[in-house]
Amino acid sequence: MADWSKKELNKGELTFKIDLDKIKEGLDKAFDKNKKNIKVPGFRKGKVSRQVFNQMYGEEALYQDALNIMLPEVYAEAVAEAGIDPVGQPNISVESMEKGKPWVLKADVSVKPDVKLGEYKGVEVPKQNTRVYKKDIDAKLDSMLQSQAELVLVDRPAKDGDTVIIDFDGSVDGNHFEGGKANNYSLELGSGSFIPGFEDQLVGHKAGDDVEVKVTFPADYPQKDLAGKEALFETKIHEVKEKQLPKLDDEFAKDVDEDVDTLEALKEKIKTELKEQKEAAAHDTIENDAIDAAVNNATVKDIPQVMLDEDVERQMDQYLAGIQQQGIPADMYFKMTGTSKDDLKKQFVAGADKRVKTSLVLEAIVKAEKINPSEDDVNAEVADLAKQYGMKEEAVRGALSDDMLKHDIGIQKAVSVVVDNAKQVSKNASSSNEK
Repeated sequence: MADWSKKELNKGELTFKIDLDKIKEGLDKAFDKNKKNIKVPGFRKGKVSRQVFNQMYGEEALYQDALNIMLPEVYAEAVAEAGIDPVGQPNISVESMEKGKPWVLKADVSVKPDVKLGEYKGVEVPKQNTRVYKKDIDAKLDSMLQSQAELVLVDRPAKDGDTVIIDFDGSVDGNHFEGGKANNYSLELGSGSFIPGFEDQLVGHKAGDDVEVKVTFPADYPQKDLAGKEALFETKIHEVKEKQLPKLDDEFAKDVDEDVDTLEALKEKIKTELKEQKEAAAHDTIENDAIDAAVNNATVKDIPQVMLDEDVERQMDQYLAGIQQQGIPADMYFKMTGTSKDDLKKQFVAGADKRVKTSLVLEAIVKAEKINPSEDDVNAEVADLAKQYGMKEEAVRGALSDDMLKHDIGIQKAVSVVVDNAKQVSKNASSSNEK
């Protein structure tokens, strides 16, 4: 028997009992678990009978182990009977564990907040422009030209866009610092890859010149001991190189793309690819706008702090796991970026409320739409995940339960309900509606 008593908006107390049959089962399992370590004179280790154990130590000696064994199952049954949806770990206390009577326990529990859905079908979102313009194609062609450019030595003062080969040695207050020196370094002027002001001071100088470059490190420079300080870089220019672009013609088209024979064919291919990219970006924007509208139209009161904390921890774990997959350990990442775990946590804390509310609203839409993923849906999802991560389907099923898979599929279907029913309107019309 379970009794739920609400104490606050999304917190309460769950009282539940463990009946005598279940207690007996738990005590039997606790005894079987411990008997191999029990030493009793006259018995071989692990061979003592239950009756002798009870006479010597008392059945109560098994209570705590029995409770630990039974608790996950009986708590889950109590939660189901009470019809609540807990979040986080409960704080469980024992009210009574009297011999020959049902045990009584209490759990302080946080539960998911109620969600009152607003309009989620037919929400209005700004219409997205997926048209590909000539300037878009020209910009892509220019990028391709730049990637095929050759650097040619020139005998003239350097200008923006040129590449200079330099030696440099930096110092602050006459003291040279780590990472402030290099030889034969290739630097494109105007690229913004060096400290602000450094590249500008090399413009107008030619090969053979010695240049004293004076700059101030930005106040937010990652290397804290240099942040905000003035520095002197003694710089030697060895070479000045000019970027020469290839001719934009059919030969260029064939060089950069073996699937085309003419420049016009290359332009058509670029147009098709840009169209696909714009349509994909438009779909993502429409999806985000539609979901945001559905979430904004819903009412969710008093999200438990434990849900926000769990979201932040999950986001941090996923982020650091992604960094580690690139071969960068977490401690190295923090050192490279001049940040700490607390700094990273603050980044995710800012959006936790919106992320959790979004999840709750989508789960509510799953219920409202009576979305119930089928076995075929689960099988298809397993196949997709296996393909995506290069895993065997058995491994995916081992890592994810059917309930987890059905939850994720349900959320995906809920998103589709919102997005497929969204109405695209011109941005001017959307703005006027907001007013």
